[in-house]
Amino acid sequence: MPELTSRRGLLFGTAAMGAGALLVGCTSNDSDDEPAANDQPAADDKPGKAVTIGFAGPQADHGWLNAINDNAKSRAKKYSDVTLEITEGSNDTAQQIGQIETLINKKVDVLVILPADGKALTQVGLKAMRAGIPVINLDRIFNSPQAYRCWIGGDNYGMGLNAGHYIGEKLKGKSDARVIELAGLDNLELTQQRTKGFDDALKNYPNVKKVARQAAEFTVESGQAKMAQLLQAQSKFDALWNHDDDQGVGALRAIEQAGRDDFLMVGGAGALSAFQAVKQDDGVLKATVLYPPTMAASAIDLARALGQSKGVGGLAEFEIPASITLYSAVVDKTNVDQYMSTGFK
Repeated sequence: MPELTSRRGLLFGTAAMGAGALLVGCTSNDSDDEPAANDQPAADDKPGKAVTIGFAGPQADHGWLNAINDNAKSRAKKYSDVTLEITEGSNDTAQQIGQIETLINKKVDVLVILPADGKALTQVGLKAMRAGIPVINLDRIFNSPQAYRCWIGGDNYGMGLNAGHYIGEKLKGKSDARVIELAGLDNLELTQQRTKGFDDALKNYPNVKKVARQAAEFTVESGQAKMAQLLQAQSKFDALWNHDDDQGVGALRAIEQAGRDDFLMVGGAGALSAFQAVKQDDGVLKATVLYPPTMAASAIDLARALGQSKGVGGLAEFEIPASITLYSAVVDKTNVDQYMSTGFK
């Protein structure tokens, strides 16, 4: 899953931020020769100036990353005035830098970059900006704000916070409730942020205690192995938070093999398999906290607006924001149908 240095910005919901919303027109009190502050040009669905968007991301070796690419491609196809130049994607920083430099040399109008390593690719982001090509930095953030015009991404701390509050509310009436955590890769800042958010939320519930934590590797195999260890070590607990729905597939296998159904489980990210399990509601998985790949579609919307020198529909600003943090909604059986179409495989 993506590495992210948290930036708090404008909050948007998990669905892709549509550029189609129009700003409110002038009121009857507005004079004809002096337009209202909220009557400036905003991006909409109507064809406008042609924009070539370069898109460079890491290798799609994870369901979430594959969904990032799919969201970018499908959003670009929506607009007749957008041409998308997309790279193959690589986890090798030198190769990704080379791919981005090729896009710079092609003189694309705007770049959307999800770096394999934000720190390592900061210089190429700066290079694009200095060449007059604005950069939309997607999720994994560059070290310098000078390397991008706009950052858009998820909220890892918020994921943990919302997972903790959901579990805390579910266990509110239970004394001495015990919870465990199946984290992702511990050397990633995003994992540390998710754990901190979770721990901070649990402080609001004195009856709830975290009794165990195990780090996995965001893979099905590691999820199964580490969950088996947790189940062996913890004969009784009331709730589990798993950071990632891909590794959650393995965790659910281990749970089924152990014949355990005496606790509730909350996942993370928003995989289609998790949504389907939540909807079916015949197992331990009761909810998942989103880290929406629809952010890639929103990045295309932002890039198009930037290339056409327009603002964002629904805002009074002439320019697109400098930072947008998506909201990590909790999806359970009460709202799963609303999010089903965003689930990734």
